[in-house]
Amino acid sequence: MSKLYSVIVILSSFVEVSLHFIWFSYLCFTFLLRHITPEKFYVEACDDGADDVLIIDRVSTEVTLAVKKDIPPSAVTRPIFGILGTIHLVAGNYLIVITKKTKVGEFFNHVIWKATDFDVLSYKKTMLHLTDIQLQDNKTFLAMLNHVLNVDGFYFSTTYDLTHTLQRLSNTSPEFQEMSLLERADQRFVWNVIAMHSCSINGKYFDWILISRRSCFRAGVRYYVRGIDSEGHAANFVETEQIVHYNGSKASFVQTRGSIPVFWSQRPNLKYKPRPQISKVANHMDGFQRHFDSQVIIYGKQVIINLINQKGSEKPLEQTFATMVSSLGSGMMRYIAFDFHKECKNMRWDRLSILLDQVAEMQDELSYFLVDSAGQVVTNQEGVFRSNCMDCLDRTNVIQSLLARRSLQAQLQRLGVLHVGQKLEEQDEFEKIYKNAWADNANACAKQYAGTGALKTDFTRTGKRTHLGLILDGWNSMIRYYKNNFSDGFRQDSIDLFLGNYSVDELESHSPLSVPRDWKFLALPIIMVVAFSMCIICLLMAGDTWTETLAYVLFWGVASIGTFFIILYNGKDFVDAPRLVQKEKID
Repeated sequence: MSKLYSVIVILSSFVEVSLHFIWFSYLCFTFLLRHITPEKFYVEACDDGADDVLIIDRVSTEVTLAVKKDIPPSAVTRPIFGILGTIHLVAGNYLIVITKKTKVGEFFNHVIWKATDFDVLSYKKTMLHLTDIQLQDNKTFLAMLNHVLNVDGFYFSTTYDLTHTLQRLSNTSPEFQEMSLLERADQRFVWNVIAMHSCSINGKYFDWILISRRSCFRAGVRYYVRGIDSEGHAANFVETEQIVHYNGSKASFVQTRGSIPVFWSQRPNLKYKPRPQISKVANHMDGFQRHFDSQVIIYGKQVIINLINQKGSEKPLEQTFATMVSSLGSGMMRYIAFDFHKECKNMRWDRLSILLDQVAEMQDELSYFLVDSAGQVVTNQEGVFRSNCMDCLDRTNVIQSLLARRSLQAQLQRLGVLHVGQKLEEQDEFEKIYKNAWADNANACAKQYAGTGALKTDFTRTGKRTHLGLILDGWNSMIRYYKNNFSDGFRQDSIDLFLGNYSVDELESHSPLSVPRDWKFLALPIIMVVAFSMCIICLLMAGDTWTETLAYVLFWGVASIGTFFIILYNGKDFVDAPRLVQKEKID
């Protein structure tokens, strides 16, 4: 059967039932050519011995399979490296192809690539059928699509399944092994982050790999997607796998992270830290149980590490999480609350050892996955640590890197790379690689969710908290504040469009992107700026008497400050909110 056959089936299904996107329909060829004529797209397989050509009719959207001689000589040709999928916008269908890739490394002799550039090709030859408003909407939708494509996180292989852990792949059936990569891929994951390094300790060379897979369920940005949905999918859910390959033996340690699995929200409102709101009407136990039922089925035992504050605005969430675990009463779950900020205040990050000592015995019980050079499974990982903080980014990443190091210590000793009594922390060259890879992993995950790199990465990179790190964290926090309040609506809409949570209807009479603004949105900022400007002018251009000057300054000062507090009070009216999907309906 042709390697292109499964892609044809899926593309045909798209045409029939209007599936919004075909996730990572990477053709199983290392090199392709894209040919374009006014009527059709041709995708030619260029590997040795390949004669397949995928033909997509730009008018009927019909997909067929042909051979190279069917490509017209007049077609415009360009090399591509895969098909990401198709999407329907106002102007019609678009084909998304990978135009640039870079080699990341080799994974058990399988080449891993990073997609670095894409083309979004319109099926339509002209836009004359669109009104001015439709043209503008189509342009905005294309900008949203390109925004998602430009965020780091599209890694792929044409010969290896990156969506599954080593342990899941070892427990599959022969029928699963015969499936194409597209058919057997884990549908939870779209974005991924990969670091691959060839390392040496004691003159023994091994490969060390770090993979983070970010879920496409309940995906979005920091303040607009929190908690879980009715299906039990947690926001910002990420599966992270650390792999060691030495002399044919393979070891793997898997961890997960995800938002606190109850129904809660934290809408941006111009305040630096909006107060979290726990739903008073939702059935928390139903969603909570759905979430952990699926986690236990996939990963086994769950050791929950909750790193949020146990006082202030975060306290109710910690109490709710603890109550839910206790009420469920599952023997497959253990709950540990560790107030990260309290324990590590005054830069006492050495106190993280308290948590590591607390969970050491549990980690030994969970173990790790190990398969020897003969392909025989030596040990299985019996469960995972599920870590979370508020964002599941900064605090979470620090703890995950420490747990992963402890597992790696045991693995390398068992494989004979480390001598008895040797500590991984003493291997300076490897420690530098390890810490930087985990910090880079944190930055990639954070950019997708929060809009900036992760905080606290100075500790991840160096093993200690620094004053420079605090300054950089402050800078990133300011950028996060701006993006969370003034650009995250666009980012959330981009993700919803990309994932198919919103389907474009070109026949819709009212543009979904055109949302009328209340008079306060324009009037109050202008009043505040004018009042503040007048206050400054009065200070610089003094009146005839100091009392007159003081009166003017007080008047305009009170006007500007008063307007500022009115804006703050109505903060939700001034932030950039999503327009395509009303998140309140699924919270």
